[in-house]
Amino acid sequence: MTKRVSRREFVTGAVALGAASLLGTPRAAVAEPPPEVTSIRLVHTPAICLAPQYLVEVFLKAEGFTEIEYVKLRTTGGPEAVVEGDADMSMWDVPGIIPTIDANAPLVILSGVHAGCYELMVHNGIETIRDLKGRSVGIYAREGGDHIMISSMLAYIGMNPGTDVRWVEGVDLTGPMQMFVRREVDAFLGFAPEPQELRQRGIGRALVNTTQDRPWSQYYCCAVTANRDFARQYPVATKRALRAFLKAADMCSERPVEVARYLVERDFEPRFEIALEVLDELPYKRWREANVEDTIRFHALRLHEVGMLRTAPNELVARSVDRRFLDEIRQELKA
Repeated sequence: MTKRVSRREFVTGAVALGAASLLGTPRAAVAEPPPEVTSIRLVHTPAICLAPQYLVEVFLKAEGFTEIEYVKLRTTGGPEAVVEGDADMSMWDVPGIIPTIDANAPLVILSGVHAGCYELMVHNGIETIRDLKGRSVGIYAREGGDHIMISSMLAYIGMNPGTDVRWVEGVDLTGPMQMFVRREVDAFLGFAPEPQELRQRGIGRALVNTTQDRPWSQYYCCAVTANRDFARQYPVATKRALRAFLKAADMCSERPVEVARYLVERDFEPRFEIALEVLDELPYKRWREANVEDTIRFHALRLHEVGMLRTAPNELVARSVDRRFLDEIRQELKA
């Protein structure tokens, strides 16, 4: 009797097969010992720009992990979940990581992944960033990624984030967009798929697109982080997991249609068109060439100047970035 395969099983299998044929396994990986642990916990968020984080389970299984869990956030962001031990690793936006590493929390950045993600959405009457002076700006939390990123933008043009705008906090990660739709705030920093959804609905417009507009497009949005104790205790598992993330990022770049279908079938994003738009726009192969240290230093310089960071930029980079695993993986890919 022929076994009937559901559409979900078919799409998941197709992605796995495409992943294997596209990326293969580096020779160095074959010679590595198995991971010290076979279970790993990742963060589940509503941001589909983190598509590699949802696709990564396909690659983690190939790296020897048998138990993969996506934990829902109990706090305002992924860095806190990793620091508090609720998750072992996570992709997250670099601006959102900066306050955590400034506080010397046990978080280590392993690699940047891609640029873009964020768009500064505004209502009519705001033509430049300087026009935000005296206006209300929605954020999900102070020292969250959106607050830090907008503060960096303001500081870059000589404005004071502490006094020149009125910050309005939402109740959760999706709160700023809802306030923007209700016109309770003049601007907010949308992450995918929020800007795409607003364009479909004809609400607001993008003043800054960090995928396209310099200098923001030159720097990483998202990076892979790990709990520092996890990385120290399980270095083989950490390297294998990072390699899985980076392979997933390559897959997002090389096979966006298949990955978009995968996201829809796994209920990470219900709208295929929006998922595909995000995957087509974001440069998921940036990890192969750029250094996350430059991104941290760029934002930290601005934030340090306006008194939002205690740690000097170079010290922040030195204590928070561990390039060992990334450097090894890049060498393997060249081989």
